[in-house]
Amino acid sequence: MVILRALGPFQAVSDGRPLDLGGQRQQAVLARLLVAGGRAIPVTTLIDELWPGRPPAQALSTIQGYVSRLRRALEPGRAPREEAGVLVSAPPGYALRAGVEDVDVWHFEHLVKRDDGADLAATLTRLDTALGLWRGPALAEFGDLAWAQTEAQRLDDLRLIAVERRADAAVRLGRSAALIPDLEAHASAHPLREEAWRLLALALYRAGRQADALGALRRARDVLRDDLGLDLGPALQRLEQDILGQAAHLDGPAAPPVAVAAPRPAEVLRVVVADDQALVRTGLKVVLDSEPGLELVAVAENGEQAIQQVHLTRPDVVLMDIQMPRLDGLAAARRILAETDPPKVIMMTTFGTDDNLYSALRAGVSGFVLKTSAPEQLIAAIRAAVAGDALIDPAVTTHLIAAFAGRHNPAAPGGLSDTEVDLVRLIARGFTNRQIAVTLAVEEAEVAAEVTGLLKRLDLIDRAQLVVLAYESGLVSPGT
Repeated sequence: MVILRALGPFQAVSDGRPLDLGGQRQQAVLARLLVAGGRAIPVTTLIDELWPGRPPAQALSTIQGYVSRLRRALEPGRAPREEAGVLVSAPPGYALRAGVEDVDVWHFEHLVKRDDGADLAATLTRLDTALGLWRGPALAEFGDLAWAQTEAQRLDDLRLIAVERRADAAVRLGRSAALIPDLEAHASAHPLREEAWRLLALALYRAGRQADALGALRRARDVLRDDLGLDLGPALQRLEQDILGQAAHLDGPAAPPVAVAAPRPAEVLRVVVADDQALVRTGLKVVLDSEPGLELVAVAENGEQAIQQVHLTRPDVVLMDIQMPRLDGLAAARRILAETDPPKVIMMTTFGTDDNLYSALRAGVSGFVLKTSAPEQLIAAIRAAVAGDALIDPAVTTHLIAAFAGRHNPAAPGGLSDTEVDLVRLIARGFTNRQIAVTLAVEEAEVAAEVTGLLKRLDLIDRAQLVVLAYESGLVSPGT
């Protein structure tokens, strides 16, 4: 049986071992068929979408060669003239045939969209399973292709919906107090999602923290006004009034008895710390030992030891220094994340080691923290990663820009319209396509097409380069 995974590093696994799927363009054929959800894709469409605007002269034979090699990799025991059973011919193109649970994207979507009715416990279990399928950003290896960008955004939106539906079920079951750290991290990472703020405020109120609940709604109002020029939506305004009036319906069910709510050993998050500095390892041990629900199970002084400890302890999270001797953190993270059911990996960095941040994000890490971060920021990053989210310390972006500033001296991009300048500035501030679409009052698909076209016209590989170019050319500056 072959398992296909795109919710993180793209891979096919058979009997617990990753299969060799060839180069990135060949993998893109399989990824595009996976995205189609079992529907047939014409060869002409594959050519247009794999080489947008510039297909090679022998594109058809190249695609056929890719399909032939992928079939051998996916079904090594198939006889030469036997009909393929996974990557099948479906004139005028090809299709992917697999069970729903054999493709993590299909399985995830099926779980999220299933309805358990009023059974909140079943909803909670189902969404836990769905979010557990995520190992990093979806389809990141193909981020320069428009179809992959669109699908990755769709899947990430669906993941955020799953996170919020799971939290809603837990709050309605009376488990508000335990949810608060995760909801704090979620709202901080996605400050324009009003449902995130609603759930956080409601959980705080039901945990007996009325002032903090109102404080969360004030933060939401500030973010929406500063970023979008909008006030709170009707649902948040009603919640604010209900909290001020201590409305009876906000009380919800009583919290479960302590004996039921107490964390079981299986619920403790197991953490490995990998850093070549003893002082850092000691400091992180103190932080983790003082936080309920977290357990430091091993430490490592280099990347090789980190991989060994992951194999020995099977942790939930690895806190990994990005630069270490023998095998650096980035290389170790790639190897760990390529394995079956890997832990979440969070990179730790300092101001002087920012060169490989985006490479690590593409490898599927679940965020970055500075070694100088406050303990609560480290804890929030761990819990966000396990929840299937990603948390990046805002200071990391600032220092990334500073690290790149002055290394190259490209000419300022000329001929940009006012709309394109606004687009570049929003990208440089870290806005997603969805957030840009809301800000500029346009369709999200239009934003995706504009970004793709802009990268192509400026001869840039990805959005990260566009951010750097924006700062270097003076379109934005640190602090704006």
